[in-house]
Amino acid sequence: MDGIYFDVKKAADPMKSDAHGSSKLGKDEFLKLMMAQLAQQDPTAPSDSNAFVAQLAQFTSLEQMQNVNTSLESLLIGQASQNNSGAVNLVGKDVLYKTDKIHLESGEHPVAGAKLGAEAAEVTATITDEQGRVVRTIKMGGQPEGDLEIEWDGREESGNTAKPGTYTVSITAKDSKGNLVNVEQRAHGRVTGVSFEKGYPEVILGDQHLKMSDIVEINERNTP
Repeated sequence: MDGIYFDVKKAADPMKSDAHGSSKLGKDEFLKLMMAQLAQQDPTAPSDSNAFVAQLAQFTSLEQMQNVNTSLESLLIGQASQNNSGAVNLVGKDVLYKTDKIHLESGEHPVAGAKLGAEAAEVTATITDEQGRVVRTIKMGGQPEGDLEIEWDGREESGNTAKPGTYTVSITAKDSKGNLVNVEQRAHGRVTGVSFEKGYPEVILGDQHLKMSDIVEINERNTP
């Protein structure tokens, strides 16, 4: 455009012979270029006023965008700080969280939880080990809509005691017409710590790491 271009060599300070260029073009550099343009223009043929107004508008727009970026960065930092503080406050709390895993300890009877989206005429829980082998199938019969708990006695189909470890529970439910009923699998656990290793908070329950979005309910720990 007419009136926007100028001689950069003339704009440089003649007293500085070691001037170096820069790839940075922020609002300060933009303003310096405008001032150099004004200083180097021919008084008998000044820059087009319309072009100069356009440059001022560009400068204002650039400054506003940088201010917006600064504000967003501050907002993100503040939000991250709140999330971290909220996660730390969960330590010691009992939580209900989404999972299809169940952990078997020697001599214990673990409980798997679920929420049925509607009344079911038939509910079945299939427990598999880490190799995908089915170790137990539990028939629950008909169940009402809402929360459901399935207790496993820790035994395999053969009657033998299953080895301690982590198992997967798959719960299926059907209504009286044989249609599948929505099932959301859950479990209870106590938060023992918080991890920030992945750049966002994860709550720790024993050997499990859970995202905050997996937590459904938070309760004060029941103490005897």
